Amino acid sequence: MAELPDLTVFAGILNRRFKGKTLKELDVVVANKINASEKELKKALEGKKLLSVSREGKTLQMHFSDDQVLGLHLMLRGELVLLDQENTNPKYQILGFHFTGGEGFALVDLQKQATPTLNPAISKVPDALVMDLDYFSSLLAKKRTTIKTLLMDQHWIRGIGNSYGDEILWDASISPFSIANAIPEAAVKTLYKSLTVVLKKAIKAIEKENGDELKGELRDFMQVHGAGLKKSPTGAAIKSETIGGRKSYYTEEQHLYI
Repeated sequence: MAELPDLTVFAGILNRRFKGKTLKELDVVVANKINASEKELKKALEGKKLLSVSREGKTLQMHFSDDQVLGLHLMLRGELVLLDQENTNPKYQILGFHFTGGEGFALVDLQKQATPTLNPAISKVPDALVMDLDYFSSLLAKKRTTIKTLLMDQHWIRGIGNSYGDEILWDASISPFSIANAIPEAAVKTLYKSLTVVLKKAIKAIEKENGDELKGELRDFMQVHGAGLKKSPTGAAIKSETIGGRKSYYTEEQHLYI
């Protein structure tokens, strides 16, 4: 699943390639997940200029002229692929965006779960890279749930998923099984710092690898999250267990607070 770093990079690429261009044609191939009819969606977006693309939590938001916004949630397997003369109709297409000048891209998903939303509601939940330490500390103090589960809960913090939840907790040396309100103040501050450092470092690594191409999710730089990883950079054995229905990776060197 694409998480905050991936989506931040994707938004930058779409801005560089398509910002300022007019959406000439929108191909609606799979419409059942959209909150508007095909006719309404095309009327709202076709002929409109793309003003910017932003990331909001785990979604991309395409801002068009006339105050029209299209949110794209890639869900578990959704991807963005560039369209060209050799790739005009990719497999598993959900939406195809064709801009003036002949360029475009498509939202594809084998599982057909990727979700476009016309003019999505504005969320009041803070983004992981926007929330301040006071909010984070107060949130943890109120929650008697595992910290891994809380970091992934989009009702409280937007943008962090399973992969980066593991990476952040390992960087902070906190066990994913720790209870949120049992984590001491000093460790909370460390965790907050790790959250920012890990996400921003990942953004830079993905930007370097992608350039202006949409190459999909990258996980080669992960420290502990991944079935192929056996030891952490410090030499500790990597273990895995299911937390909240998702496989989590951790080491015994991470402190458990309960």
